[in-house]
Amino acid sequence: MTARPPELRILVCGTADRGDDGAALAAISRVLPGLPDALRSRLEIRRCQQLDALDVMDVGPGVACVVVDTVVGVAPGSTVQIRLEELARHRGSVTPRSSHALAVDDALLIAEVCRGSLPAGYFVGIGGKWFGYGERFSRAVKAGLPDFAVAIQASIEELIATLPV
Repeated sequence: MTARPPELRILVCGTADRGDDGAALAAISRVLPGLPDALRSRLEIRRCQQLDALDVMDVGPGVACVVVDTVVGVAPGSTVQIRLEELARHRGSVTPRSSHALAVDDALLIAEVCRGSLPAGYFVGIGGKWFGYGERFSRAVKAGLPDFAVAIQASIEELIATLPV
């Protein structure tokens, strides 16, 4: 028996050793164990320290995508959920912390041109405050992690529900 191919790729961005930059890792580690096995079997989790156009271009046809990251430009600890198509078209609305080489909207537009379209999906981010060396989170991010995890899970469940069975 062969395993079915994944239907939803989750790109988990950031690094655990830079304060709030590790929030995506912490949140996804809260979300995954609570998902039913049947749902988890439909997911593929990929780590990417910084989001790159290639990460999105590599999402296969018919596969949805959730990008999870820490952001600046919103209140620390608050959660944002934006469709990938919308994020690609709204310059500077949200700045993911892990997009160092290329702005996230530019990375998504490049991926869209190369793929022909963006995958269905969401960007889910939490506002960060402290990005110094160390594994501790700011108080705002620590307090916002439960809501961040809920938004990630909601994005996963919504996208999976819209995919053909």
